[in-house]
Amino acid sequence: MTVVFAVGATITRADVPCLCSGLADLLRGRPESGDVVCDVSALARPDVVTVEALARLRLTAGRHGRRFLIRGATPELLGLFSLMGLGGFLAATRKTAAEPPT
Repeated sequence: MTVVFAVGATITRADVPCLCSGLADLLRGRPESGDVVCDVSALARPDVVTVEALARLRLTAGRHGRRFLIRGATPELLGLFSLMGLGGFLAATRKTAAEPPT
């Protein structure tokens, strides 16, 4: 079963633990299969903290046996992932906005 998890327009460093905790709470008690689709289309200005948050959310999803997909990534966000050496991470998890969650 696919779980959709959306992030807001801005993410601060203080938000990261809360986001991870929120995702863990959402996944707890559900079968360990399916995807987590993280909708980032609302992000106004992605930055290094955004990349950190998404990396930590991916780890959280993995701890719950889920694959982590990103939907709605802007060219700015894609560029940040590449700049930080995480281009492969995003390429492996990217899901376009045109693809509806299953």
